[in-house]
Amino acid sequence: MACMKLGSKADVFHLDGHTWLCSTGLSSDVCIEVGETSFHLHKFPLLSRSRLLEKLIREFSGNEKCVLQLQTIPGGAKTFLRIAKFCYDVKLELTATNVVSLRCASEYLEMNEDYGEGNLIKQAESFLNEVFGSWVGTFKALETCEDALPLAEELHIVSRCIDCLATKACAEPVLMSPVSTVLWNGIHSTSKPHTPTEDWWYEDVAFLKLPLFKRFMLAVATKGMKPERISEVVMFYTKRHIPLNGRQSSFQNGNNRTHGSTLHVTSDADQRTLLEEIVRLLPNQKGVTPTKFLLRLLRTSMILQASPSCRENLERKIGAQFDQAVLEDLLITNMGYSMETLYDTDCVQRIIDHFVLMDQDQNDSTLNPLVHEGQLVRDSHSFTPMTMVANLVDSYLAEVAPDVNLKLPKFLSLAAVIPEYARALDDGIYRAIDIYLKAHPWLTDSEREQLCRIMNCQKLSLEASTHAAQNERLPLRVIVQVLFFEQLRLRTSVAGWLFVSDNLENSQNHSGNLVPRNDCMIPISSGGDQNVTVNDMSGRVSELEKECLNMKQEIEKLVKTKGSWDNFYNRFALKLKVKPFDLKSVKMPCNGLEVKTPRKAVSNGKQIPDTCKLDDRIPDL
Repeated sequence: MACMKLGSKADVFHLDGHTWLCSTGLSSDVCIEVGETSFHLHKFPLLSRSRLLEKLIREFSGNEKCVLQLQTIPGGAKTFLRIAKFCYDVKLELTATNVVSLRCASEYLEMNEDYGEGNLIKQAESFLNEVFGSWVGTFKALETCEDALPLAEELHIVSRCIDCLATKACAEPVLMSPVSTVLWNGIHSTSKPHTPTEDWWYEDVAFLKLPLFKRFMLAVATKGMKPERISEVVMFYTKRHIPLNGRQSSFQNGNNRTHGSTLHVTSDADQRTLLEEIVRLLPNQKGVTPTKFLLRLLRTSMILQASPSCRENLERKIGAQFDQAVLEDLLITNMGYSMETLYDTDCVQRIIDHFVLMDQDQNDSTLNPLVHEGQLVRDSHSFTPMTMVANLVDSYLAEVAPDVNLKLPKFLSLAAVIPEYARALDDGIYRAIDIYLKAHPWLTDSEREQLCRIMNCQKLSLEASTHAAQNERLPLRVIVQVLFFEQLRLRTSVAGWLFVSDNLENSQNHSGNLVPRNDCMIPISSGGDQNVTVNDMSGRVSELEKECLNMKQEIEKLVKTKGSWDNFYNRFALKLKVKPFDLKSVKMPCNGLEVKTPRKAVSNGKQIPDTCKLDDRIPDL
């Protein structure tokens, strides 16, 4: 590290307890007290270099020995000892660790060029400019500024240090200069140059105290540093100073430093202040700070009882990029005064509200949504984040549903935040509903029906529909609705297959390859081992349609007589377990034929029974 050597004489100062004595052969005629330390010196070397000391010495009257008090000198007794050596022309070294205090103390003592050429102000200022040429020297100088306040601020030393460091941090990394080394056998070797990474200065900055760190981050932002890097630095600093997983300081491991700043276990109040300032330093741009880190900060802010504005700021940042969150980070333990529920569902509710609101604003400003049959038509780019959030919310509801203290209105409120178009399938919300019903068996029939209204039975997969049809926890009306839509789905699929069969047979007849229609067989594979008859399909569809109509009639009777729902289960328990016909196992080769959707499917000149029409659908819950 660079240094500047001053003076030419040997050291004549020695310490006796708390007293510094100058052994020049002459008796001392002035005593200067700095704190608990006394300096027995001579008037002439001091007043010849300092305007302030000259003034104080001349003002002192009396025959007694002159005694002066310098309790407010920057740097204290250690710095004044170096100044005394400078006045006596004793050998002295200026370094990055003492130049700031010497510069401020010389200003305090008014040691300018009027009191000798090459006085301490000029010498310290010259070396300080040299220190600013290196990162290490500038950083050490900045760390010592705290002991020289407020003069270090008035002389703009702090701002100059920060500006210099910010400039170097924003500069692109360059190849380190080769380092010449001497091996044990005397052969000189030059180590290979290496390229420093962009985070080479993170470790140093993490040891700055909060006020200096804030000013440094504002400086690098002003100089155009990318928000991604600013976020990385703030995250690095946060992990050094705030325990994100508990109250005790996480920085207690060996990684010690020789810098002036040291980290200590701080109180909750100090950590709360630190966290609130860090949240303000985080960039506002979406996606530059990982959602996982933001959620950990939010959890810590609840532990430390940070201000409402701090938590609201975090919730808004998380909501802007909620599609990047994962389930485990959302399970935030409830730390409110009421502690009614295990998890803080109110916090998650607010985050989801922020996401939905921002998603709507973004789509309103970039798209012209079309409303078609009550649904919003959007492109794939705007649809994907909302779909991801819908799946995440469904999973979250399934995790919090077993909590017996979770009220039905809160569950419904969480589920209803997500728009209906965001869920391609309702299997996730059905699973959450089933878990909630199992954990809350005391719900009334009306509450169960209210709960099931958030689910669209038409958007259940085959597996989910099969499970729901046999789920005794669901209201009977929902079970009937599931069976009805499954019957319609099967009927539509079979009608499509029959239409394909007719097209195939007509094509073969036109080409001269006549296929007898008496058997009404649909070829499934070239081997001909697996065949499904159209009559069998029609029979299965008819059975399902009849079952659906019977169920509707039974429901109407039960409603009129106000009977128990158990009668319905007893009559139709076996029918609910009818194995669905697996159309996926049927592979029909189209051979490049154009297939058009039929209005009505026909088999052997007979129309498939249209027993259950759309007008007869069971009303939605």
